[in-house]
Amino acid sequence: MDEPSQVSVETVFRDMAEQLALQWIAGRNGGKRTLSSETTHKPTLALIGHLNFVHPNRMQVLGCAEMDYLHGLSKSALQDAIDHLFSSELAAIIISNCDSMPEVLRDSAERTETPLFTSPLPSPILMSYLGHYLTQRLAEETSVHGVFLEVLGTGVLIKGDAGVGKSELALELITRGHRLVADDVVDLKHVAPQTLEGCCPPLIRDFLEVRGLGILNIRFLFGEMAVKPQKNLNLIVELVHPEEVGEVGLNRLDMVASTETILDVAIPKVRIPVAAGRNLAVLAEVAVRNHILKSRGINPLEQFIQRQQAAIDEGS
Repeated sequence: MDEPSQVSVETVFRDMAEQLALQWIAGRNGGKRTLSSETTHKPTLALIGHLNFVHPNRMQVLGCAEMDYLHGLSKSALQDAIDHLFSSELAAIIISNCDSMPEVLRDSAERTETPLFTSPLPSPILMSYLGHYLTQRLAEETSVHGVFLEVLGTGVLIKGDAGVGKSELALELITRGHRLVADDVVDLKHVAPQTLEGCCPPLIRDFLEVRGLGILNIRFLFGEMAVKPQKNLNLIVELVHPEEVGEVGLNRLDMVASTETILDVAIPKVRIPVAAGRNLAVLAEVAVRNHILKSRGINPLEQFIQRQQAAIDEGS
């Protein structure tokens, strides 16, 4: 299993300081603290009524309600609340709305080397931005071999052995108005429970290698609309040699539909045999259209079986 993704607090501050108008108030020595994909899903409000649910290695956002609660405590109760807040190793604390803070909070952050930030944004907006950022940064990642395109608004990964015709198919689909995301190497991120987002490594972005033609710059050849920076993966189209499928393995009624699991997400897959005279671009487009129909609850195979069964019942 791959190592969990990590991001340091100082990296979060560097990336988000301008957007969130963050100010680093105390605990600068804690900038190397990390948030990891194992322990962090979203930053959470935690103080009022949740003092027992302060999670370690998390970013804690303190909003107006939390600060009002702290300001209303007696000196000893305030110290107890702050001590409890810092009893677990927090990655950082962010005070929203730039609320005034008790001096003991600043002192505790400095003493424990816990980064303490302030932001003028309300806590719900702050959490929304941070949640999206951390989801992207801490998402599980992997790389797969193939050509990734947007076909009819659907993210399609074309796979197959070397020389089977993946790039040629991709080029024909691009000439038909579809869009290239990545060729050869596709970086996939697990950005939601059942969602993988694919993009192209920066080094090979916009390029497609086609045997006999060499490396092509798709953006320059076909224009800005012929490429796309990223797309969610919805369907895998695997090109196979006919002998790999065989007469028994070829499901003529359902185009050999199956699934392939990537980062614990099951992605629908269609295997299309490659043979002379077959228009693979049309077949790929139809496979995508068929996938779209199925996602809407329309299954042509089931319709055919029902019609066949009705004909049998009628004749019996």
